[in-house]
Amino acid sequence: MSAGAGQYSEALEAAARHAQEWLASLPDRHVGPGVAAHDLVDVFAGPLPQQGMPAAEVVDYLALKAEPGLMAMPSGRFFGWVIGGTLPAALAADWLVSAWDQNSGLRYATPAIAAIEEAAGHWLLQLLHLPGDADVGFATGATMANFTGLAAARWRLMADAGWDLDAHGLAGGPRIRCFVGQERHETIDLGLRYLGLGRPAEVPADAQGRLIPGELDRMLAEGSGPALVCLQAGNLHSGSFDPFEDAIRVARQHGAWVHVDGAFGLWAAAVPELGHLTNGMELADSWGTDAHKTLNVPYDCGIAVVRDSNALRSAMGLQHTSYLIHDAEGPGDPFEKAPELSRRGRGVPVWAALRSLGSDGVAAQVRGLVEAASGIAAALASVDGIEVLNDVEYTQVSLAFGDDATTRAVTARVIEDGKVWMSGSRWQGRDVLRVSVSNWSTDADDVGTAVDAVTSAFAAVRAAKA
Repeated sequence: MSAGAGQYSEALEAAARHAQEWLASLPDRHVGPGVAAHDLVDVFAGPLPQQGMPAAEVVDYLALKAEPGLMAMPSGRFFGWVIGGTLPAALAADWLVSAWDQNSGLRYATPAIAAIEEAAGHWLLQLLHLPGDADVGFATGATMANFTGLAAARWRLMADAGWDLDAHGLAGGPRIRCFVGQERHETIDLGLRYLGLGRPAEVPADAQGRLIPGELDRMLAEGSGPALVCLQAGNLHSGSFDPFEDAIRVARQHGAWVHVDGAFGLWAAAVPELGHLTNGMELADSWGTDAHKTLNVPYDCGIAVVRDSNALRSAMGLQHTSYLIHDAEGPGDPFEKAPELSRRGRGVPVWAALRSLGSDGVAAQVRGLVEAASGIAAALASVDGIEVLNDVEYTQVSLAFGDDATTRAVTARVIEDGKVWMSGSRWQGRDVLRVSVSNWSTDADDVGTAVDAVTSAFAAVRAAKA
């Protein structure tokens, strides 16, 4: 064995040992981190050492010193934000991706990665009932997946208006009118800002956060010119889905491009009995999601799907790169479907997750998340003084405990207790405790622990106020 091979072997053995210890700790450990970032700065900082350290020792140091500052996000008892865990096949595949170390932008250079990602893309289109000839790109997360779809929209809308965006940029061209639901996720605004499209117009939403199609029709009719409409599959607080059929019909009447932000909700399309949530979603022009959230692959992996391949490749591709060998025809190179030229093969863990689950397994996984959310909501709604503020149709639950001060106190106590982790937020003018069920490993015991943690925290807060 060469010296280099020996170093790899020792370092990987150390990493595997620490990874297994970390995963084994998840069922019982305090969910929140034990220390703050400022407590760890001196542990990892200081002057750069003049002498190096053997690779295996570096791994040991890193794992041991970082452990107190890690949050148990992969735990089945983590219900914060919208953060999933990692399926075993996807985690192992991600390790392979790092070992293979392929720069996955070109089909010519990395044919295996390209073939795996193309297969994963086709499976996704089948699973989510999206157009079979759409392009699929793998970005860093939902923010950049949405950015990618919006960039394709910008290119197409400007081209159809007779403006050469590539030659002239935005200045002097027609303004694209952008419309979003009042309760969209703000990363949509971020993507529009990245693209120079400015602040969008907010379309009123109903009590569950669903965009109102009649209001969209009225607002589109008040102006003219290119229009971009952003819809939502999965509201952050209620889990609700915009009424796709009606909203897309309205958008089509006004010639608008329709993009769907489905960061965690797009996956509902894989479950037959949830079809009422996603009916008509396939009629849009582009879609963005995050495979880490509901599918449960490792960070980072956003997925952009665009019906108009020419618009996507024109927006994302390169025009003058004679040193790159790429396909002029066919499925296109990976770099033409996402913002980055150099990137890891992040679609490989998606393929591994889908291959390990199959379509039935994906449906069962999403169904399990929905059932867990419903179970938590039903149990807590039966407790006097706890309000479930949303219609629990998907994976999100928003709770209130009377006045805002009490809700904040309960949230703080739940986090401090550490048996589960849930994030506070503000929705419909009230402070709320958000429960987001996103982890494939969340089981009945975790649901029971979550219910007990919230009810105990609420009882303690009420007793302290008595």
